[in-house]
Amino acid sequence: MTSLSTLLNTTPHLWKGRQPGHGQRACPTGHARLDAHLPGHGWPLGAVTELISAKPGLGEFRLLFQALANTGKQGQWVILVDPPWIPYPASLQGHGLLLERLLLVRTGGARESLWACEQALRNGRGGAVLAWPEQISFARLRRLQIAAENSAKLAFLFRPENVAREASPAALRLQLEAGEHYGTLIHILKCRGSRPPQPVWIPQPFSTYAKNRHQTEHHASLATHNINTALAGNPLSAIAPGPGHPRPKQH
Repeated sequence: MTSLSTLLNTTPHLWKGRQPGHGQRACPTGHARLDAHLPGHGWPLGAVTELISAKPGLGEFRLLFQALANTGKQGQWVILVDPPWIPYPASLQGHGLLLERLLLVRTGGARESLWACEQALRNGRGGAVLAWPEQISFARLRRLQIAAENSAKLAFLFRPENVAREASPAALRLQLEAGEHYGTLIHILKCRGSRPPQPVWIPQPFSTYAKNRHQTEHHASLATHNINTALAGNPLSAIAPGPGHPRPKQH
């Protein structure tokens, strides 16, 4: 019986009935109300977290600022794979993110983007990878989940609202919407190691975090000198500075 108890206590991914998953390694979100409802009291390490909202750019990135800032301060990389907006270095730096530890990846399309995301998760240990896939199969999601587990990284996928009812192997799935009093309402659709609790309201504005191209032309030099651009899979030591602006969408 003692051996069985030891095995259960050393297997954090195993959900033991109604007992919360206290063995889940996690990184604090920076939002006490949200941490109190999550297994491990934070963003799960070595796992994929899906952030689902009506459309990108409504404030979901703000939820991650403290975790990403702490990641950079630990000397680890924060990797953004094909964000749908132009990163605004001054704002990110103002929220504590270290620009010298921020890596922007631009690819040629959806398939290359998912490949780059997987390679970024497999490259080294620790850090955080963020991606914005509109469509991704269950099998590919599973590959990303395994890659995150093997590298002990934080992995965040920003997904459109229509995927909320789809099955997913992600360890944590959150659906975000504007709440009352300029806050954000978070529906916890799935959390490994616990039953999804009631929605959580946090006093954070659900507002835009990125600007359009014409609004950031005078920041182009800042983005160029402070955000690194490279293809995933290349050695980090070989990364050269590059432009921070996205490619025009192809119709």
